[in-house]
Amino acid sequence: MAIALIGLPTDRGSSFLRGCAGGPAAIRAALHGGSSNLFAENGVDVGAVLVDAGDLALDGTPGEIDAITAGVAAQLALGHEVIALGGDHAVTYPVLRAVAAAQPGLSILHFDAHPDLYDSYDGDRYSHACPFARIMEDGLARRLVQVGIRADTAALRAQAARFGVVSVGMDRLGELPGLLPDGPVYVSIDLDGLDPAYAPGVSHHEPGGLSTRQVIAAIHALAGPVIGGDIVELNPVRDVNGMTAMVAAKLLRELAGTMRRPGR
Repeated sequence: MAIALIGLPTDRGSSFLRGCAGGPAAIRAALHGGSSNLFAENGVDVGAVLVDAGDLALDGTPGEIDAITAGVAAQLALGHEVIALGGDHAVTYPVLRAVAAAQPGLSILHFDAHPDLYDSYDGDRYSHACPFARIMEDGLARRLVQVGIRADTAALRAQAARFGVVSVGMDRLGELPGLLPDGPVYVSIDLDGLDPAYAPGVSHHEPGGLSTRQVIAAIHALAGPVIGGDIVELNPVRDVNGMTAMVAAKLLRELAGTMRRPGR
C-alpha cells in the first residue's frame, strides 16, 4: 500500500499571519533538495512508498473544507494511506473526516503548542484554533493525546475536560510513554509545537517547546499501526535558511517510515 502525499495550500483558517499556503511547496523542496536522502532512521526507503498526489486546488473559501475531505477520500479509495501537508491546522478536521470514515476507532497523537480546541475563534468555527473541537464533536477519534501544550487558557482547559483529551504539557513529558495512544493512530504535527529554536518558520512562536528529537522519539514509540497524518503550519515567509522546512521533511520521513516499519 502506497502513502499518498497530498498538499493542502491554504491559510484560510489562519488567525494571525498568512503564509502557510506556501508550506507544501517548501516541504517538498526540502524533501527532494539533495542535501539528505529519503531513508527513515528505521531503514525504510520512504522514496519507494510515497506517491506524490500533488496539491488540491483550494480557493480560500469555506467550501474548501468539503474539497479537502473529497480529495483525501479519493486517495483512500485508491487504496493509499495519506500524509497531508498544510497549510494551517484548520485542514486537519476535513482530512480526519475522510480518514475516520475509512478507519473508524482511530486515536490521534497531536503535537502542538496550542490545543486548538476553541468552539469558535474570531467568529470562525473552522479556524485553525478549532479543528480538534470539530473532530471530537463529530466522534472522529476514540482518543486524543496532545503533546507540547504550553499556550493553554481556561476556555481551552474546559474544552479538553469536556472531550476527555489527554493533555501532556512540557512539564509532563516524562509521563508521555505511558500516555501514548494505541493503534490505529493518526499523527498531527503542528510545527509550532517545536521550540522556535528548531522551527522558526511558523506564524505563532511559542518558546519553551519540543525538540525535533523528542517528536521523533514519540512517533517511533507508537506501538500500534500508524495509519496517516499531517504536518502543518509551516510559514516559509518566516523561515530561516529553510531550516523549518528541513525539520518538516525529516518528520515526514520518520512518520512515513513508521507507517511502513518492518513487520507492518
